[in-house]
Amino acid sequence: MSTDTIAAIATAVNNNGISIIRISGQDAIMVADKIFQTKKGDKKLTSVQSHTVHYGYIKDQEVIIDEVLVVIMKAPNTYTREDVVEIDCHGGIVVTKKVLEAVVKNGARLAEPGEFTKRAFLNGRIDLSQAEAVSDIINAKNSYALKNSLNQLKGNVYKKIEELRSSILHDLAYLEAGLDDPEHIDLGDFKNVLYGNIGTYKKDIQKLLDTVNNGRLIKEGVKTVILGKPNAGKSSLLNALMGTERAIVTDIPGTTRDTLEETLMIGELCLNIVDTAGIRSTSDIVESMGVNRARLVSEESDLILYVVDASAPLDENDDDIINMIQDRNAVILLNKSDLEPAVTVKEMRERTGKEVLLISAKEREGLEELEEYLKGMYFKGMLEYNDEVYITNLRQEEALRMSLESLCMVQQTIEDDMPEDLYAVDMMNSYEALGRITGEQVDEDLINTIFKEFCMGK
Repeated sequence: MSTDTIAAIATAVNNNGISIIRISGQDAIMVADKIFQTKKGDKKLTSVQSHTVHYGYIKDQEVIIDEVLVVIMKAPNTYTREDVVEIDCHGGIVVTKKVLEAVVKNGARLAEPGEFTKRAFLNGRIDLSQAEAVSDIINAKNSYALKNSLNQLKGNVYKKIEELRSSILHDLAYLEAGLDDPEHIDLGDFKNVLYGNIGTYKKDIQKLLDTVNNGRLIKEGVKTVILGKPNAGKSSLLNALMGTERAIVTDIPGTTRDTLEETLMIGELCLNIVDTAGIRSTSDIVESMGVNRARLVSEESDLILYVVDASAPLDENDDDIINMIQDRNAVILLNKSDLEPAVTVKEMRERTGKEVLLISAKEREGLEELEEYLKGMYFKGMLEYNDEVYITNLRQEEALRMSLESLCMVQQTIEDDMPEDLYAVDMMNSYEALGRITGEQVDEDLINTIFKEFCMGK
């Protein structure tokens, strides 16, 4: 691990009230001391106590750059477990960069994305799941995502995984001892005990895997696809929900040829909305490509908003869409409710078995009812949230599935009355797979890949 001194701007680079430049490494305090001067010029940062704040100026070759507060934090009680200095300066873009330049000129180097958190992980302050939680906190889209990330940062995922690893390792140690000393340790009765223990571990892992879907919805939002025939009002609905003209709206059928994606927050509910081409049979090659893409994204969606022109009778294209959404989570929106109806709520409920709402995207009628229904649909029904651990990370999910698969192999090997040394191989695979979650069993390339996704200054 690199032990040199790193620095970066830890706040957004724009005209804020203040900016923070973070420095970490064995020479962090010395670097800061070279460019810091108190009002009286009577204090050296290298001699002050840890976790203290000091008022003064940052200078570059005796020219004062800014008036600042400097926070001194000495190892090991810091974010990185190294000496850390934070310089609080005025938040202008120019002054912030000049302070950073002075830091770099006097012995620090620019930090890579996520390097501060990477050092916290490599120095043993946090495990890998906690490090990933830092990024999730920054990118949280709602209070549920924030709360889950904070729980993970507190070590909730780590504790559950380490409990599992400890139990598996205990059984593995007994098994290895029996293989090494069969005269004194009889593994005959242990097979049944091990089989039962493996069943318990599998249930614990499956319980974590059962949180994946909710965890993904909490973290990433609900992938929502707007479907319907051409001119049903799909783009008008998107514009009405967004409160801006994001999609082109005309009276010409087939205007939307490609998908258009937007993110909409309805209270705490995050919808990743995809507006699609109108579903119909067409000989137009470009429009046909758009229709095929609409079908594809609908298959990958969490929620479908099926927009129906309530002023026109249903036809074979509607039959096609109804078949598409039959086994999907969908809400039917009877649009153009301000016009004479040709389709009723009762008729659509009977045809689809789905919830049907009346709206007028053009007049912005029924949108509040739609938003309230969607919030209730997720936060009072499908998307349950409590203080349990939620797995929101694909890497963690894959590791859990690998561990579960290896445990299933152990049970199968016992059922097939295979040699005990085969149990040990699969148990070790399960143990190591869980270690990938906490960072006990990961290589340097994976670590670098994970932390490159972080922002500068973290």
